[in-house]
Amino acid sequence: MTAYYDPIEYEVKEEDSGMLLKTVLQRRLGVSRKLMSKIKLTEQGVMLNGERVYISVKVKQGDRIAIRMEQEESDDILPEPIPFEILYEDEALLIVNKEPGIIVHPTHGHYTGTLANGVVHYWKERGERFRFRPIHRLDQETSGVLAIAKNAYIHQHISEQLIAGQITKRYRALVHGAPSPEEGTIDGPIDRDPLEPHRRIVTPDGYSALTFYRIVEKYSPASLVDIRLGTGRTHQIRVHMTSVGCPLIGDKMYTYPSRDKCPEGNREKMDQLNLLIGRQALHAAELGLRHPLTGQDMIFKAPLPEDMDRLRNYLITDHG
Repeated sequence: MTAYYDPIEYEVKEEDSGMLLKTVLQRRLGVSRKLMSKIKLTEQGVMLNGERVYISVKVKQGDRIAIRMEQEESDDILPEPIPFEILYEDEALLIVNKEPGIIVHPTHGHYTGTLANGVVHYWKERGERFRFRPIHRLDQETSGVLAIAKNAYIHQHISEQLIAGQITKRYRALVHGAPSPEEGTIDGPIDRDPLEPHRRIVTPDGYSALTFYRIVEKYSPASLVDIRLGTGRTHQIRVHMTSVGCPLIGDKMYTYPSRDKCPEGNREKMDQLNLLIGRQALHAAELGLRHPLTGQDMIFKAPLPEDMDRLRNYLITDHG
């Protein structure tokens, strides 16, 4: 017997009367063509006043529309008891605080030990069936807020917010040196490095990329910077901060073109700071979105992780 998630319902308003059901699904519930093609094929995918109907019928004021999606599971992800911190959870969303060093989703050569393995295990232990659908990704070494949708409808809606620039993402980074001015915008197109395709560089022929930054704390060899993304290019923060002479502390891929150009020429201090954290000092501190079911604007926050906080305290004590 087919199992479904709880229905998403809508009562037809006066201004909707006479519209095709298909039009109401698109305009009022925001159902995409792809999702509509999927749900209309299921036995209880689209219901009008409790009955299965064609989406070409016309609706009238007071009609009750319900869409249902079949329950799904990530059968290709092995459940593993990997602990993770939950910041928020309801029937639509799971918001977690990802630890540094953990990969979000299984990839070639990393089929286990990921956040996805831990989340699938968590759901299975609770007797729940969801497919692992991260809204966005964080690099393995980046910590912080990560949103996971529990079904295709929720994933579609938040993905559309992401594309439309309606989701706010704020990061905290510890960087070598201090960007100048202390608050500003980095507008630098980004594309692959033709010499090293796994890296990205700022290049005039690249894809437009905007990063907004503000120094929060300033130490003699480094700074704590608040960063907001205007675009979401791969490695954007790391590439942009390096491009203005302030690479992230601990970043093994993006650093100064020459260590002779490090702050105050102090290569030893730069190396020491890198070793103190052992990973790029980048944390997704805040994520803001509109809940697809309630329409409520929500903000999720995660404090600095222990390793970045320890490095910050070291900088305050020795160089504040």
